[in-house]
Amino acid sequence: MTSPGERMLAGAGRVLAIGVGGGGDVAGALAVAAVCERLGTPWEVGGLTWERRPIDPLAGPRRLDEVSGAERLHECAALAGPATQGPGGFRFAESAAAAAIGRSTVLIDPGSGSAGAAAGILAAASRLRCDTVVLLDVGGDVLAHGDEDGLASPLADAVLLAAAPTIAAGGVGVLGAIFGAGCDGELTPDEVTERLAEVERHGPQMGSSVLDAGQVAWLSGTTTAIPTEASAMAIRCARGERGQALIRNGRRNVQLTATGGLLLWFDTNAALASAARLAHAVGTAPSLQAADAILAARGVRTELAYERDAAGEDQAGASA
Repeated sequence: MTSPGERMLAGAGRVLAIGVGGGGDVAGALAVAAVCERLGTPWEVGGLTWERRPIDPLAGPRRLDEVSGAERLHECAALAGPATQGPGGFRFAESAAAAAIGRSTVLIDPGSGSAGAAAGILAAASRLRCDTVVLLDVGGDVLAHGDEDGLASPLADAVLLAAAPTIAAGGVGVLGAIFGAGCDGELTPDEVTERLAEVERHGPQMGSSVLDAGQVAWLSGTTTAIPTEASAMAIRCARGERGQALIRNGRRNVQLTATGGLLLWFDTNAALASAARLAHAVGTAPSLQAADAILAARGVRTELAYERDAAGEDQAGASA
């Protein structure tokens, strides 16, 4: 029996799955693509212009005028190919994904806040003739309250989820998704399950999807060249692996669980009205920096703050 989330995808003309956390979340978006393939629904994937520091040492996401080899669609959206690069010649995870799937992927710059991200996603959906958007987070911190002990990178997820109402107002269907619950070492699998239950108390239950062996094999092969740790943990969960694993050079512990191998669907309006407190808080922020300031005022330290601090330490070391 298909879940309500799957039925929404099955009824779509074409789906655009966006990895909302930056970095390797586009690999998680490919898990959505695998489900679309099974349902017979055409699909496209994308992510953000924000890579982790091992890939891009500059703090924050890249503006599109810093990106080479991409087709600009909007101030906040572009199509990336295998040769698309950022400053210094680094390749985005979306560039690697484009090489793996043999067609362009979407790049969204979240620097202009939720309104800009929504406008960019709508421009991309129009260009690619997509009538449904899936906002996919690897890990589950998109539903964070803000006081979780392991929370480390909530900003991009919050800004992108807060874009959902504007995307829907643009005539495009929106569905939320989590792949690899707890696999980024931030919220635990139990915390993700609790947040989803909170969402479902405020809106429709959208269910989950299990990846079969063929889908897992396709996903594993397709994402091999994409720099990602959390999505790789999710694939291990989907293969049936259980136990503990370390990521982020041993700084984060991941619990491999059955839930971690599922695609968990959720209603974005219900999420914004309940568990996704950080996304709700930044919905009107005019920029990523303003959203960061809102979360800082709530005592939430973000990935942008970490990257700025790390960049400052690098500069101090270089001048010493």
